[in-house]
Amino acid sequence: MSFKLTKRLSSKKKRPLKDNAQAEILHKLGLEAYSTRQLDSASVLNTNTWTLEDKQPVELRNLPDAFLRRLWLLSEDARSTCCQTQLDPFNEDGKLPEEKLSSSEENTTSAINPLDLVTSVFISADTFLQQEITVRMVQCKFAVPLVLPNADPEKPSQFLLWPSRGVLSQWRSHSLVTNGRVQKGNLASTPLPIISCIKLGRCSVSKSQVLNYVLNGPKSSKNTFIHKGMDGGQVPRRLSNGLVETGWYLPTGDIDRDIYQAPFVISNLRGDASNHERCIKLLCQTSSAVIIFCGDFKEKEKQLLESCKAMASKLILIDVYGTEGDGNTTMGYGGQSLQECLWLPKESGLPGSALNEEEVANNLCEILKTWVPDSLKPVTLEAAAKLALDIGLNVDEGPVCKKAMATVEEVLKGLDEGSVEFQQKQLPLQGHLWHKLATLDKEESKHRKSEKETELQLQEEKKDILAELKRYKMTPAMKIFIDALLAKDKIQRTYFLTWLKLRLQLQQSEKLNSFPESQTEKTEQLENVGREADNSVGSDSFCTDSEEETEEQPVNNEGSDVVQCCKTTQEEEQHLQNTENTTELLESTPDLSRSNEEHLYLEDPCEDAKALHSQLLESKTYNLGVEHFFREMGLIFELTHMSGSQNLLRLPRLAADLLLHGVPLELMDGDASNIPICWLGSIFAELSRSLRQEKLRTRALTILGNHHARNAVVLSGLFGVKLQEGWERTNKGVYMAVLSLPDDHRKDLDCDLLLLIDVEGLGLASEEIEMDTLIHDNMMATVAIGLSDVLLQNISPHAGKEFETIFKVMVSSLLRAKECGAFPICSLLVQDEGLDAVLQASQLRHICKMLQTEDKGNVINHHALNTSSTTFVKGPWPNMSLSEIVDKQYTNDVLKLKETLFGALKRCSTKSEESDFIGRLSKVWDAVKSDSFSISLQNINVALVFSLLCTEFSQWEDGLLESMESWLMKATAKIIATKALDGTAQDALLSELKKEAQEEVKSGVHKLKSKAESYVKSEENLKMNSETFMPVLLSNMSQLQERVTEEVMQKLETISESHCSLSQIEKFEASLEREQEFKLVALEETSKSTNILLQDHELEEEFESVWKKMLSNFDFRPSESDDISSRVAEVLRQNLISRGLQKHLEKLDVLGQKQTSGFQVCDEHFGYRSRLKRMLEDNNKQQKLEAQKVANKIIEEYNKFSANKCSLAADFCESYITELLEMIENGLKEKSLEIRSAFEVDLKIHLCNAACQDFQKLRDRFGKDKKLLTYISEAKNKYAAEFIYQFRKRDQCQRVAQAFISTVIKPLVLAYINQPLGIHIAKDIEDKAKQYQSPHAFHQSILEDLIDEDCFESFVQYLLFYEDYRLTKIHDTVVAHLADTTSLGKLKQQRLGEVVGKIAAAVSQTTEGTSGVLSDTKPLLERVCLILEKDANINVKKETLNSPLFSITTDWDRFVKCLIELLATMRLGLSQEFSQNVDILEVLRDLPVLPQDHLLQTVRGCDKRCPLCKAPCDKEELDHEMHSSLLHRPKGTLPHDICSPFHLSSSETSKDSYGEFMMCKNLPLQDTKWSDVSDDPNSQKASNYWRYHLCLLFMRFTIALR
Repeated sequence: MSFKLTKRLSSKKKRPLKDNAQAEILHKLGLEAYSTRQLDSASVLNTNTWTLEDKQPVELRNLPDAFLRRLWLLSEDARSTCCQTQLDPFNEDGKLPEEKLSSSEENTTSAINPLDLVTSVFISADTFLQQEITVRMVQCKFAVPLVLPNADPEKPSQFLLWPSRGVLSQWRSHSLVTNGRVQKGNLASTPLPIISCIKLGRCSVSKSQVLNYVLNGPKSSKNTFIHKGMDGGQVPRRLSNGLVETGWYLPTGDIDRDIYQAPFVISNLRGDASNHERCIKLLCQTSSAVIIFCGDFKEKEKQLLESCKAMASKLILIDVYGTEGDGNTTMGYGGQSLQECLWLPKESGLPGSALNEEEVANNLCEILKTWVPDSLKPVTLEAAAKLALDIGLNVDEGPVCKKAMATVEEVLKGLDEGSVEFQQKQLPLQGHLWHKLATLDKEESKHRKSEKETELQLQEEKKDILAELKRYKMTPAMKIFIDALLAKDKIQRTYFLTWLKLRLQLQQSEKLNSFPESQTEKTEQLENVGREADNSVGSDSFCTDSEEETEEQPVNNEGSDVVQCCKTTQEEEQHLQNTENTTELLESTPDLSRSNEEHLYLEDPCEDAKALHSQLLESKTYNLGVEHFFREMGLIFELTHMSGSQNLLRLPRLAADLLLHGVPLELMDGDASNIPICWLGSIFAELSRSLRQEKLRTRALTILGNHHARNAVVLSGLFGVKLQEGWERTNKGVYMAVLSLPDDHRKDLDCDLLLLIDVEGLGLASEEIEMDTLIHDNMMATVAIGLSDVLLQNISPHAGKEFETIFKVMVSSLLRAKECGAFPICSLLVQDEGLDAVLQASQLRHICKMLQTEDKGNVINHHALNTSSTTFVKGPWPNMSLSEIVDKQYTNDVLKLKETLFGALKRCSTKSEESDFIGRLSKVWDAVKSDSFSISLQNINVALVFSLLCTEFSQWEDGLLESMESWLMKATAKIIATKALDGTAQDALLSELKKEAQEEVKSGVHKLKSKAESYVKSEENLKMNSETFMPVLLSNMSQLQERVTEEVMQKLETISESHCSLSQIEKFEASLEREQEFKLVALEETSKSTNILLQDHELEEEFESVWKKMLSNFDFRPSESDDISSRVAEVLRQNLISRGLQKHLEKLDVLGQKQTSGFQVCDEHFGYRSRLKRMLEDNNKQQKLEAQKVANKIIEEYNKFSANKCSLAADFCESYITELLEMIENGLKEKSLEIRSAFEVDLKIHLCNAACQDFQKLRDRFGKDKKLLTYISEAKNKYAAEFIYQFRKRDQCQRVAQAFISTVIKPLVLAYINQPLGIHIAKDIEDKAKQYQSPHAFHQSILEDLIDEDCFESFVQYLLFYEDYRLTKIHDTVVAHLADTTSLGKLKQQRLGEVVGKIAAAVSQTTEGTSGVLSDTKPLLERVCLILEKDANINVKKETLNSPLFSITTDWDRFVKCLIELLATMRLGLSQEFSQNVDILEVLRDLPVLPQDHLLQTVRGCDKRCPLCKAPCDKEELDHEMHSSLLHRPKGTLPHDICSPFHLSSSETSKDSYGEFMMCKNLPLQDTKWSDVSDDPNSQKASNYWRYHLCLLFMRFTIALR
């Protein structure tokens, strides 16, 4: 069906769409072209078949393809409308993508509702593709369209009956009538209750989500109906309003699992029902019950409700009005609830506005559970389609379909009498005569094999049978069948084949359902019940247009009277009215006593097979299929084609056409074990003519498994083809489907057609005795494997005990195929990961591996040895119940399996001797007929013995490989122990190890041969067939020896080379590290001296200089010589060919030879006329000289060119020769010369020869250790990054150490030095100046200084501002002292040495036990500070360490080194600073304790003043009680005195009485703590002191006071 012709088939020819919203949606999805020419199955399969990955759609136009691709893969994401956005950073309008996406309007227009996507695809698809889509959607548990809105809103919707006819399933009801029996049926013709759901007005809950909960239960995540909560579900629908979807509920018989006890259908009308009155009418009239979700509505909606009540048998109203509005609510219209207004019972109304979807669904489920078993009338979709026509809807089954269905009924006329009788009357050629003829052919072949003469009786019997068969006259059924296939209308043909298959399946189900219960249980042993709905029916659309285009579907019933399968009007009315009778019809199906799903598969399907088949025949339930009609057609041609009838000669062309359009071809009649060679040969001849291929290139992929494994369905899931499925039939056969490869795959697979071969009925019981059944199975399997390029062995978990028999058949057939010399690449498909299935797969894998060994010359099997694979796919194949959900990993597993199979097909090589498929078939069939195998067709017991032998051999092989791995480890140790760079020693060791390895492998294989011989002799069956098995074993061992030896040799060479390369790399990296270290040290010093941070590009330049130096100086290993002559010759050859100078190609043989002379122009380089002209001229050498000049000039240019290229730091490249040839051609164009092409060719060869020699040196220079050079070149960026990183870390280390020294250590050092300096200076002054020893002495010195200075201003300062004057005197003394002394510098130097020593000791103490890389330097720096505080009693300010600057990763030793260096640098700098002359005031400012402060404390005394004259107390004792002053001040010397010197006369000042002069007389009277002045013995001295000053400074005082 995947063969794509030039025109597509369309079931309808339509007019282009008008411009509307629907057309816009189709345009966005890229489906507008299918509005006139519909999408068909072939075009879809051409895309899906070759898809090996699930690509995410990029734009909306990719969504239909993604939907169909994922649907064919049964992906639960098939309906997703998410696209992978590929936005540029800035769009054309300059907006960022985020700004684009922020607009809800733009998002809405660029998205699509998933329901619109499904509707669009259905509108664009033809009816046959719709059927395939429907089948797969049902498998995925998706709702499928029943009423499809028209893309043109003005036209009526279409009722889709044909797609639902393809849905087949089975279920188990809980009814007592059925007693839990399995019921099978077609969902289009099986009467089931239909529950329809509609919506009126705006609702507060999602109707579709409620229905999902109703169908699947609230805990299920399966979304049968698309709802607003899904991705894209919130996007407004534009095309799907008015769509009616259906979803099926089918119970499994498990009480704990099933929600409902009986099956039913839910239909869901999309959009507001008030806008779709025809759909409401249809649903109300055909439904068993109608559920209405009532939102906000008024009178119009109420009228619709009343009409619904009149039409519907049962009605449920759910109040889900949850929005604010002006209208009345649903349940309270006009002050009366709607259920009261409509006279409905109370239970018909459900509240829902205050509930969520799950709660509404739970309430609805409770009602449905009481209705579903007994209260709802069953309805068929066929009956609903009749009503749809009456209402005015279109139905998809038009006149062409009905005509085809009527033709099918004519073909099957008489089938009611029984399948066996029908076959005997209408299909007589495949009866006992055909079987007997097959037996005689086999006997005859065996006689020819044994070179015996055929018995005369045998010949006569065969002659009589052939004569009787040739008298055959075509039966009415076959005549109608062939005429229908030969019809010009291909659409009608497709309808015919599809309905024929459907009709036969329905007939089969009816017969099985009519079985007595006792026989039904036995019948289930022949079939694996409880399977998933998987197979769409019939052969799908054919890719050629009908010559007669059908018109659009009319609404009348024309032609319906000829469709015998459809219900009559009376029958339909009876279905709608009589519930009880229909229920009995529904439930009259076979019984299956088990209710659990696991009991759908019985343990021993093959038990009592012969007796059971006899019962089947007696009960007239022989399963008739479409393949029987095609088999009969083939036999008609095979047995009567010699008559020359034109009608017969048309049959092969017909079969070839059908084959190209997806209808499978039977290669072998498995029931008779016969192959119609003439028929098949004629078909393949017609295939060659159809495809216009003289010789068809084919590849064959075969699937082999028992009849439970659903081989046909597996191939359908992988490739989309439709093969005859035998899981429910009693016939056997080998079938083939054809896929025509697209152009891009033909080259990859090296073929034109891919043949998919399916073996059906393997292990199926028949009326024959068991041995005959096994022989027939052996024949089918042997033929199928013999035709295969790739074999897919299908392992089913439901084979039961019969697997052992099938296993024997498969193994023995593989042995025979091996004997034929046509062994395929084997892959295994395991449908279950259970222990039994895995063990079976393991056994088959060992066997295939044993048999896939071949001679060295056979390339295909050399690859096959390494391509056998096992894929686990848990598909939907074992079960046909729609209640089963497809495994989530199924999609990925199928894609993985397809990739494996296509990979195997690509590795197949064409077998020249068997390139003709029919030739291969004839060869294999001749061998099978004559049973010319060492293991006969009857002998299957040897298979198990051989299987055990393969398992044993696999264990022996594993033991050999383990021993060689152990030996290889010892050899590796020897290689590593040698000096890698000693080439001679390394080569000698490698050669010795290779010899030892060969002997070791040889010895191991010799032991295996001994084991094998002993094992074969110990088993009787193996011993009897030793001539067959021993060559296989010896071939395996021989190839095992070669393979293991080769692998060990390669590993030894790899290990040796790796050791040498690793040593070279280590040597290179060590040298590079040394060079980098030198450079880093230099850069570090530069950075410290300049304090400039180097940028990355500067560091890269520094690294580049180091790199170039390393490459030029490093001693690379010499590589093998690489001659460039062949490369130069190839470039020159292509150049000469492109210039049309092929005749000179033979001159290229001299290229690469050493040139002994330069280029010389000769006569050959000039034409005849040119030479004749030169003979007649006087200067006949002139032209020759000019040509030589041109050549010399070009040669000079080459020399410059060569020198330039050789100077570059680059290897030789072919482009150099291309440039050289272009240079020669341009040089010859510069001057016009009458020369021949030989001149150009000889000059090019001369210069290319020179280039070979010059550029060979360049190649040798760069052809050093390639691997090492490649490695270090690739690692260059890493080395550069490491270089920059190391510098940055060192620079960071330096800067952090600098910061620590400058911010923590240096302030600490200066504080330590300056801390005692102030006191030291003060003590020094005290020792030298006596006045600073006591307050009295200091006061006396001040008074004496005042006399010595004789300064009025000083005297005033002393009197008025004594404290300041005192401080000034002390400060001046300190400054004068510092200016004269040199001890301060010595003290600083001493203190500096002490503190630096303590810091160095702390750093050293910290480094103990610390080395390597530290993740954080902060804790260790804090430890340094703690040691200084604890041991050196130095206060350290650690707050600075909280900065992130000090939390770095660095090498601690390097960091300590930086610290010590910077500490020494700091000491040197401070020492130099202390040795220099500095400003004394700056020195004093840096002192924490000022010397003047200390001196002040010594001389200030008690700091008390005389209460009268304010003279300071100068008592020396610190704890004195009585205060006294050396000199009390006289009257008039203070600003507050009443009398002043201005009022004093000279007579007053000359008085001797100090008491009259002083104001401090009777001082104790004022303050008892002061001693009396008159008691002081020095009072006379004080009087004299003040008289002297007052007399001396009288005038200055007078002026100042004025």
